[in-house]
Amino acid sequence: MKMRIGFGYDVHPFAENRKLILGGVDISFTKGLLGHSDADALCHAIGDALLGAAALGDIGKHFPDNDPQYKGISSIRLLEKIRALLQTNGYEIVNIDSTIALEAPKVASYIEQMCENLSSALNLASSDISVKATTTEKLGFVGKGEGIAVYAVALIEKSS
Repeated sequence: MKMRIGFGYDVHPFAENRKLILGGVDISFTKGLLGHSDADALCHAIGDALLGAAALGDIGKHFPDNDPQYKGISSIRLLEKIRALLQTNGYEIVNIDSTIALEAPKVASYIEQMCENLSSALNLASSDISVKATTTEKLGFVGKGEGIAVYAVALIEKSS
């Protein structure tokens, strides 16, 4: 079996009158994230890591932000489509590791539900998904509370 690793990164600014969705979880906060879909930066970073590992491009290639069918779509649905695309190309997901960088809100109490949602969307055991959160010690746009950044790596293997 051939193993491949991919890296994903996504950022979104905070915006008024939007929901804050991360890992398919609606998080109680005064602002949400700006984006064409639900702006779930965690799902987007993971999706890019998976697509990159398979050398299949990125989320923008498969789900362009100027396509009306993706306006407001749940990014969990996009991950389901990415999982199917990987399977069609003979890949299985081995594991995912991700880090959410944000100053506020605190998301630790939501991480278990995020992992369950990701597990369901990707048909992967929760124990094979890691979601962590950190601050940037008040540095940069994240530290100033202007938005969030998410980093993800994914390991996949080619079926024989």
